[in-house]
Amino acid sequence: MGDAESGPRLINSAVLRIVKASKDLSVSPSFQRYAFSSWVKQNICKKECCLFEKDGRADVCKCGYPKTSHTDEAIKPEDFTGELWNKHRHVREMPTDAFGDIAFGGLGQKQGKYVRVSTDTSPEALYHLLTELWKLPPPNLLISVTGGAKNFYLKTRLKNMFHRGLIKVAQTTGAWIITGGTHAGVMKHVGQAVRDYALSSSVQGNIVAIGVATWGIIHNRDALVQPDGCFPAHYLMDTKTQGQLSCLDNNHTHFLLVDDGTHGRYGVEIELRSHLEKCISLKRLGNKETGVTIPVVCVVLDGGPGTLDTIYNAMLNGTPCVILEGSGRIADVIAQVSGLPVSQVTIALIHVLMKKFFGQEYETFRDLRIIEWTKKIQDIIRMPHLLTVFRVSEDKQGDVDVAILQALLKASRISESMGIETWRRQLELAIAWNRVDIAETEIFTEESQWKSSDLHWAMSSALVGNKPEFVSLLLENGVSLRDFLQDEETLCELYKQLPSCFFLRKLAKRVHSSRRNRRQAFAVRARARTGQGEMISLTHVSDEVRHLLGSFTRHIYPQSTIPFHFNMSIEDMSLSKSEADSEAPNREDAADVQRDPGTDLFLWAIVQNNKELAEIAWEQCRDCMSAALAASKILKKMAEEDRDGDQAEDIEELANHYEQHAIGVFSECHSSDEERARKLLVRASHLWGRTTCLRLALEANDKSFVAQPGVQALLTQIWCGELSVDNPVWRVLVCMVFFPLIYTGFLDTLTVLQLLNDTYLRFHSTNELIYCFTTFSKYHNLNMPVLFCLFLSQLFHDPDGFGFRKKAKMYINELWNILDVLSILLFIIGLAFRLTTKLLYPGKVLLCIDFVVFCLRLMAIFTISRTLGPKIIIVKRMMMDMFFFMFLLSIWVVAYGVAKQGILIENDDRLDWIVRGAVYEPYLIIFGSFPENIDNAAFNIDACTMNGTDPLKPKCPVLNDNQTPAFPEWLTIIMLCVYLLFANILLLNLLIAIFNFTFQEVQDNTDRIWKFQRYELIKEYHSRPAAPPPFIIFSHLYLFIRSVVLRRPPIVYKEFKNELPPIEEEELLSWEALMKDRYLLSAQQEQSQSVERRILDTAQKVTIISDRQEREEETSSAAMVKRLARLEEQVFQSTKALQWIMDSLKSQGFGAKEMPLLTSNATDDTTDSLMNMSEKEDGFHVNSRQLHYPNTKEKRFPVPEEKVPWEVRVLMSHTDRLITRNPGGRTGIRGRGALGHLGPNLNLDLVLTRLVVLAELFRRLFRHHWIVFEGYVDDCRNTDNAWVETTVLNIHLDRTSQMMTDINNMVRALLFSHGALQWQEVSGKTRLSSNQRDSLRQVAALHNRKF
Repeated sequence: MGDAESGPRLINSAVLRIVKASKDLSVSPSFQRYAFSSWVKQNICKKECCLFEKDGRADVCKCGYPKTSHTDEAIKPEDFTGELWNKHRHVREMPTDAFGDIAFGGLGQKQGKYVRVSTDTSPEALYHLLTELWKLPPPNLLISVTGGAKNFYLKTRLKNMFHRGLIKVAQTTGAWIITGGTHAGVMKHVGQAVRDYALSSSVQGNIVAIGVATWGIIHNRDALVQPDGCFPAHYLMDTKTQGQLSCLDNNHTHFLLVDDGTHGRYGVEIELRSHLEKCISLKRLGNKETGVTIPVVCVVLDGGPGTLDTIYNAMLNGTPCVILEGSGRIADVIAQVSGLPVSQVTIALIHVLMKKFFGQEYETFRDLRIIEWTKKIQDIIRMPHLLTVFRVSEDKQGDVDVAILQALLKASRISESMGIETWRRQLELAIAWNRVDIAETEIFTEESQWKSSDLHWAMSSALVGNKPEFVSLLLENGVSLRDFLQDEETLCELYKQLPSCFFLRKLAKRVHSSRRNRRQAFAVRARARTGQGEMISLTHVSDEVRHLLGSFTRHIYPQSTIPFHFNMSIEDMSLSKSEADSEAPNREDAADVQRDPGTDLFLWAIVQNNKELAEIAWEQCRDCMSAALAASKILKKMAEEDRDGDQAEDIEELANHYEQHAIGVFSECHSSDEERARKLLVRASHLWGRTTCLRLALEANDKSFVAQPGVQALLTQIWCGELSVDNPVWRVLVCMVFFPLIYTGFLDTLTVLQLLNDTYLRFHSTNELIYCFTTFSKYHNLNMPVLFCLFLSQLFHDPDGFGFRKKAKMYINELWNILDVLSILLFIIGLAFRLTTKLLYPGKVLLCIDFVVFCLRLMAIFTISRTLGPKIIIVKRMMMDMFFFMFLLSIWVVAYGVAKQGILIENDDRLDWIVRGAVYEPYLIIFGSFPENIDNAAFNIDACTMNGTDPLKPKCPVLNDNQTPAFPEWLTIIMLCVYLLFANILLLNLLIAIFNFTFQEVQDNTDRIWKFQRYELIKEYHSRPAAPPPFIIFSHLYLFIRSVVLRRPPIVYKEFKNELPPIEEEELLSWEALMKDRYLLSAQQEQSQSVERRILDTAQKVTIISDRQEREEETSSAAMVKRLARLEEQVFQSTKALQWIMDSLKSQGFGAKEMPLLTSNATDDTTDSLMNMSEKEDGFHVNSRQLHYPNTKEKRFPVPEEKVPWEVRVLMSHTDRLITRNPGGRTGIRGRGALGHLGPNLNLDLVLTRLVVLAELFRRLFRHHWIVFEGYVDDCRNTDNAWVETTVLNIHLDRTSQMMTDINNMVRALLFSHGALQWQEVSGKTRLSSNQRDSLRQVAALHNRKF
């Protein structure tokens, strides 16, 4: 039998392990259901009755179920013959038969999950079910909503505030809401709040509402029963026919249906629910290894005596409670007395409040129950740190969500002396809840003193948890990014905890590739460490960022020496060749790499496409304009490589956003100081790989930035050089021919030394092409070296330090350079053919084609033109459009041509005529060349050859006997018409539409495109020599010899890249930061003045005014009701007084009459002296009156504050007859209890203190001892007849005394042997009882110390 049962268990556990290990795999729903069902059957049970015994009703058992619901073994039991039904013996556990998905009918078709569980189910199993099998994320907060189980009325304003506040706190904090789960009372209100959120929110499924209900009171529960689970179970919520039962609420998301084997009995779930809440409260917050556990709060609406017990037990367990005033019954009773001293919360007052708020239900309450409730209410208000009353009438209260979170923070302040630890715990809760408003008002106050190092953990948590508002708040409250990111380990840890994104996948591939290379080099060591995770360092981050920025930059981080384990499952670890080549880059500049914490954080936020965090970090950057342009380049590169990803559009949008940031900062700089703004453009940024803003804008294709007036002014200055911009073009042309005029002042210039160079530079492109073409056509042999040197100089001239491979790749990517290479190759081949007699004519053909290529190359000179430049771009884009269009057109051409050729011609073996008929003729038809061989009327037999022997004529079609074509004429004509319809009309018009779209797109951005191309043209020709052809050959020879033969570094042009001195650079960056602040301020002001912002502000103000008006109306009405009630009470008292006067006058003996009490109808035997005694706060013992006696199951009789003195007569007076009575008053239990004997139980608390005192006088003085306290102690073990009396004796010893030496030796001996005694420094942070704390405070005061 055991083996038979173990088999399925092993199979089910193996299935569960497979499912748990394959979270990233796609598992079929049927397999998931099987695994879920297997786990539930093994770990979750139900309860059923196993003995049928009539309960006085026909065919109904004492368990509440009818006879038909019992098994045959229960009806005729063999094991329980002759026994009476007992719940604990005759109810057994069985595997549950109700679990799966529940579907509610009606509007919305809502679904949830449910399971039937036993009352003895382990809370750990339920938590595992919720988090692992139902895939609920662990909560950051647990909200237990309790109160009235019957339908009750909530005022509209309070209901709206409760709904809004509950959902807000659950949504922002990631909380779980636990209720009773039925469609009634407070549970119904919670369900309505969840429903309202689901209807108004675009994000579904964020709110977790767990209903813990009793299985035996669920109406229509039979639909949920299925031994193998229901997926789904269709549940009908029928409240009209439910009777004494209850329906499940359709707005809850999960249900735990608690079963004890009975039917129709409410409250079965209370114990299991409390155990589950306790289990959840012991879990670590966020599954972290921290001391903070998941907080629990109890929210109370309405409620009766059972709700009072729930509140009392919750607060005894340290759970804070939020009471909603105005919700009714017990909630209003507690709210009314919450602000009063305990001595004023009398039994009479509770009588009055119960009668007021419970109405007719008050008549059923017994006096003893009210005394017990009074005692519990007094104990509740003695714990003000756990009690929060939400009052709608108070403006400062805010919403319910604020009250809930404030209650939790107030409860966490256990001791005022705990200092920074308390604030740290509260801040950790606020970060977990993502409630920056709570942190700002409750934590970052003047009382809390924070250091930057104290908040580093909070900054890490806020960054990793993607909580930008907290990051801003921490920066405002003293967190220094320089200190936070000072260690490389912190930054590496941030990259290690990146969320799933494109950069993380690329980084994982790079890490894996680098480790694989190391494994190949050290195979043995690698095999020994295969169990470890991947290692990540800033070296990998720098390599990947350099790949995204471009190889023209240097590494932004030096060689890292700190590796970190990086665990990630990667499907494809292959790297491209370019990435693999850059894996081990040259790091000679590692020592010169600078780091800025703001830039590091900004880069970390950018690579994960996090706009909010990136915005905060960008404000902290030193080199903000370079950072914005670098972000644009990185993001556009990521969007290009991840084109098929889901976030490509968002990445491109963020790239454009930071381009606008760069434009805004530069515009602010240019309007303030043009000279400094130009320096910023060409300054080499040490934080971004020694590149410039201009280069980053060019690589990122930021046309809008390059088109800025300041950038164009710089380009104009570089283009003109030392020439004045105001010189007319005709003067420059004249000086190009008669250059001696330069020295006559014919041109406006700054210096004469570079004038010749700048003059030829301005029109270098035109002259170069014209001279080259003329020379090529006349002096072939002479200009061959010129062409060769020109081509080599373009490849080897590397002023930016790209390297030969990058330079060659960049050269080939340019269309005009491709035309250059093609023209040179065609010229060389054609020239070589012309030198050979046999190939003279082919050489001539090649040179003619070369002439066409040269003519096309001439179009490059028009790119500088503001009018023609964009037109050239339009032509280039239209060529690309037409290239892809030809694929579509070729399908129709080939389809029609092949069909036509097959119908008309038979067995033609001439390939040229086949291609001509199948491709060439259909192509000509598009342009109007109508074919003659498809129509018999136009057929001419002399224009073709019958057998295909004439190479100059096409082959005739198949002929009939009468020498006419045999093909079906109607078919060929129809085919031609269809072909013309699609090819001429549809496709050509489609091509025209595409061209029109391209033209319109470029035309709208004409100015930006021209300005962007102007930069490249100026950069290209500025780097070339100034001498025109054919003299340019000497310049190319010089560059070739300098770079190849002499191997000298390339000439650096400061016009496009300038290295500034450190002092000047620091001043420039400081000025840039000031301009950035101005830009952000102006952008914020512009945003605040926008129409959308004004509409939102107006709507918010209207809402505030409306809420305040409603609050004032409610306040005024409530005040009026109080006034009327007071007036009615006074009238009643006046009537009683008049009646007493009349009775006294009518009687004969006036002294026998006593005036009745005018304050209340309730009986109160307390005299005036005793009332004065009870007004003393803390005058009576409290611990001695706890309802639960320690270490036993006995309960004390409730003794309210006013019944403590023995002089007050109470109903239970058994202990009054005993001689030995507790001097502190009544405790609610008689006898000696846990104490040793009746009467006083003497106790001695010995407090040994030691201080280092140098003066001999103090040494003599401190050898004495003092009796600090002697007398009665409020101990929880006290009874009416036995109590504890303690003497606190303080012995102060000198460190040099013999007694002190003996005590130290004894402490060491006991510590090493048993560990029972040791010296410990006590302070306010030490956990002590209230009596011990009072004693130590007195001892400290005795020695002039503070405790």
